[in-house]
Amino acid sequence: MPGRATAPPAPGAAALFLDRDGVINFDSGYTHRREDFRFMPGIFELAREACRRGLRVVVITNQAGIGRGRYDEPAFLALTDWMLDRFLAEGVAIDRVYYCPHHPEASVPGYRVACPCRKPAPGMLTAAARDLGLDLPASMLVGDKAGDVEAGAAAGVGTLVLLGDDAMPAAARGARRGADLAAVRQLLFGA
Repeated sequence: MPGRATAPPAPGAAALFLDRDGVINFDSGYTHRREDFRFMPGIFELAREACRRGLRVVVITNQAGIGRGRYDEPAFLALTDWMLDRFLAEGVAIDRVYYCPHHPEASVPGYRVACPCRKPAPGMLTAAARDLGLDLPASMLVGDKAGDVEAGAAAGVGTLVLLGDDAMPAAARGARRGADLAAVRQLLFGA
């Protein structure tokens, strides 16, 4: 589970963890090209508010499209660099991007793994906590799938928000729900 960093770690901080497809960008299915990448309304405002309040911003994303041969890691990394530049242009430094290219049914043999980083497993979150010295109970996670909030619950993230109407997993009891990112920003920050 590789990570892409844009900022040096600052130990002891809380983080806002963001899923990518469905939270940062519309999930059009295996998004891997700039021309298909459309930012979700309100994502920059949410991330700016988190930064303003001293939270680190960390992306955690399953990228099974790599393991399934839909695109390769260089294509994902190029799109990630472009996405990070767009956030910087909006006044937000993403601290790190963690991604899991594995899937137990991957068609690319090197990626056919039941990986402990693939959500709903908590590996990306625990790696971020270790790498960046994060306080997980003080941190927040926004995801659009049950597996996102399950991963957050398993890692001990203090505030979990499920964006949209995916079924809430039993493992994430106490998670909150936001209809859109403006509602999520209001829910998390009252702003």
